[in-house]
Amino acid sequence: MATKARGGIEGGRLWLLLAAGVTVMVAIILATDSGVEGIRLAVRATARTSFAMFMIAFTASSLVRLWPGETTRWLVRNRRWFGLGFAWSHLLHLLAILWLFGNYAGQVPAPPMATIVGGGIAYVFIAAMAATSFDGAVRWMGAKNWQRLHKTGVWYVWIVFMTSYGKRALVMPEYIPPVLLLIAAAALRFSWKRARTPA
Repeated sequence: MATKARGGIEGGRLWLLLAAGVTVMVAIILATDSGVEGIRLAVRATARTSFAMFMIAFTASSLVRLWPGETTRWLVRNRRWFGLGFAWSHLLHLLAILWLFGNYAGQVPAPPMATIVGGGIAYVFIAAMAATSFDGAVRWMGAKNWQRLHKTGVWYVWIVFMTSYGKRALVMPEYIPPVLLLIAAAALRFSWKRARTPA
């Protein structure tokens, strides 16, 4: 019997919606203020949209195993597209950062070299994971190598978010909630692994 097509927004259409939404958001911000403050706002806004989509992709498998249901199954079916949405959002984030420092270097402090190197490695992982997010890549790389790349990549990005938000949370309380979400997401993944390990 043929499988009934699922309704709603899924797959590539979901990615287009996510990418278009972030792109329009950035365009509106820069149309309102293309100066240093507008670009800074675009940097912060894309960091937040990237964080949201990363968290969905990061926790989807654990959520469906711990709390199976239609919503969590939908998240797993579309985890790839949230991951690609994250990659697009973070590309716009990078472009906004480059624009900021390229045009207003005298008005904004240069980031530490450790931040540049650590962030650069994160972007290499993001690009590699985005490029290998399709079924053909699994066959080409082999399942074990594909899993190693994506597991290492997502945890590296988690560390980058944790480091970035953790430092800010020490002086800006508004960053405490995302830090707590990151900790909860990591605990969720570890708790699922412990739950499936035989006693």
